[in-house]
Amino acid sequence: MSLDVDKINKELQDKSPSEIISWAISYAKNPIITTNFRPYEVAILNAVTEVKKDIKVIWCDTGYNTIQTYKHAEEIIQKLNLNIQLYVPKQTVAHRDVVLGVPSIDDEKHTLFTEQVKLEPFQRAMQEHKPDVWFTNLRKGQTAFRNSIDVVSISKDGIIKVSPFYNSSDEELDAYLEEKGLPNEFKYFDPTKVESNRECGLHI
Repeated sequence: MSLDVDKINKELQDKSPSEIISWAISYAKNPIITTNFRPYEVAILNAVTEVKKDIKVIWCDTGYNTIQTYKHAEEIIQKLNLNIQLYVPKQTVAHRDVVLGVPSIDDEKHTLFTEQVKLEPFQRAMQEHKPDVWFTNLRKGQTAFRNSIDVVSISKDGIIKVSPFYNSSDEELDAYLEEKGLPNEFKYFDPTKVESNRECGLHI
């Protein structure tokens, strides 16, 4: 069954995040949500699990998260009782530190580094779970690419990507987290992006 993305986005443009999630869950046969526990991720984790409690939550852990992010992740996993599916690189950080390190974005080895710590674990997760609907926390204003999509888009692999908070501002998410009594954490580091306006490679 093909999806008319433009038509769907028009129908969803005035809907709340929970209404968007409910639509996607009703359509999906095998939905997943991906997370890296970056700032504001707890909003989508809470919103989606309120609609589908047992949804598979795929966490591709690069191994380079901050102490604060790991503590935040543990707190959220317990608080929301998340059905975590953990994926990690095939090489340990200690091993990679010896043979590769963390190359700068100008270093030709940065592509290999990104492949090892982010893309390969993510592709492995997608191959194993074969989702038809993928919840993400992409938001307008984050990067040029993200400004070009909408609430519902199709990934390069043909998966329906749903971003319920696409049109939400930080202030709106702050209010949502306060209303729900949920913590946030800002000491986050992505070694594959370095700069906040760069794409990580998963969503292009």
